[in-house]
Amino acid sequence: MPQALEDLTDALVAAAIKAGADAADAMALRGQLISIDMRSGTLEQAERAEGVDIGLRVLIGGRQANVSASDTRPDTISALAERAVAMAREAPEDPHVGLANPAQLARHWNIDALQLCDPAPEPPPMALAEMARRAEAAALAVSGVTQVQSASATYSRRAIHIAASNGFFGGYARTETGISCVSIAGTGNAMERDYDGDGRVFAGDLRAPEEIGQTAGARAVARLGARKPPTGTWPVLFDERISASLIGHLLAAANGTAVARGASWLRQRLGERVLPQALSLIEDPHRPRLSASRPFDAEGLPTAPRKIVDQGVLTGWTLDLSTARQLGMQPTANATRGPSAPPSPGTWNIALTQGDQSRDDLIAQMGTGLLVTSMIGSTINPNTGDYSRGAAGFWVDKGEIAWPVNECTIAGSLPEMLGRIVPANDARVYLSRVVPSLLIEGLTLAGK
Repeated sequence: MPQALEDLTDALVAAAIKAGADAADAMALRGQLISIDMRSGTLEQAERAEGVDIGLRVLIGGRQANVSASDTRPDTISALAERAVAMAREAPEDPHVGLANPAQLARHWNIDALQLCDPAPEPPPMALAEMARRAEAAALAVSGVTQVQSASATYSRRAIHIAASNGFFGGYARTETGISCVSIAGTGNAMERDYDGDGRVFAGDLRAPEEIGQTAGARAVARLGARKPPTGTWPVLFDERISASLIGHLLAAANGTAVARGASWLRQRLGERVLPQALSLIEDPHRPRLSASRPFDAEGLPTAPRKIVDQGVLTGWTLDLSTARQLGMQPTANATRGPSAPPSPGTWNIALTQGDQSRDDLIAQMGTGLLVTSMIGSTINPNTGDYSRGAAGFWVDKGEIAWPVNECTIAGSLPEMLGRIVPANDARVYLSRVVPSLLIEGLTLAGK
């Protein structure tokens, strides 16, 4: 019978204290993954993975060390603890590391309210294969699609448990089922590729495989005949599929690690306007049925909704315990970690205020410019916010989509770009990052 995760974390912490640690915390993960790939209506690949991973962090004064393993035998746990303690004694001293004060810890939570785990039984591989087959067939039925590069369906279930010598003890499980399809249209040098996919905590919430395949195929066909846009300064509309990347750059700059290191273009802008006044950026780790929801963070602190940006004004950083101490602030319960590394700050569910216009309204409003639907590469200066990325999408002429675009570069300054975004109302509210299409005037395009 498999070992209970709570027993493993208890054993790890106890072994660390016995080996000489002043304090310790431990994480244990048990995961199952089924992945099915279909090609030409037949099974191309089927994988199943199961395993347990354990991680231990030990602290001796202001020194810490982290070790991990997939072997859960008692002898291994004892050896891990001894090695971690030996490593910590040689580690550089950091006055900011340490466990939470017991008064800071989460004590009560309603895990059922978050609906993180689908009660339906694990799907058999053939059911996943049928989902992928249906998506592939729908893509191939789109006129102009010449092949499907991949059609996949996956199911995963992961249980996590955390324990610490300060008294924290908690865990939960989460599931996710996903379908994806990548279609190719055209032939030879004129081939174009695009995709669609969906992943949900509850399998019953998934979009139909036929819709995913048809959308992937239609998107690929729409890209046939792509060419470079004219070089110049134009309005750019970031499609909802990729607009979250812009907000991701803002979140990265507001991360406590970047701020504490002085490597953030936001570091002097706390309390200043960083978005238009009508927009707020809200983090809510308690939204049900979302993969980024959780009752507590990786250091055992209770999570809670917060406004990262309130009516355009930056209100705070994303902090774990260490970065909060370094900056002389209170932690925001945003610690993330895996078994092999100590905690670091990360964000949970994010939502940007939506606008009152549709994407089509913004296309009509922009007149002539670029609608971006995919991006490649990234050159972001973390200190200045200088922005440059490769892009593809569609040229807009006189308020209407005219022809597909590829091989161009968008450049600008993130602080200026984010300060003048105009949001549409088309964000998918079931995603962990709810960000609509975003229109930005006056960006530099390098094309032909």
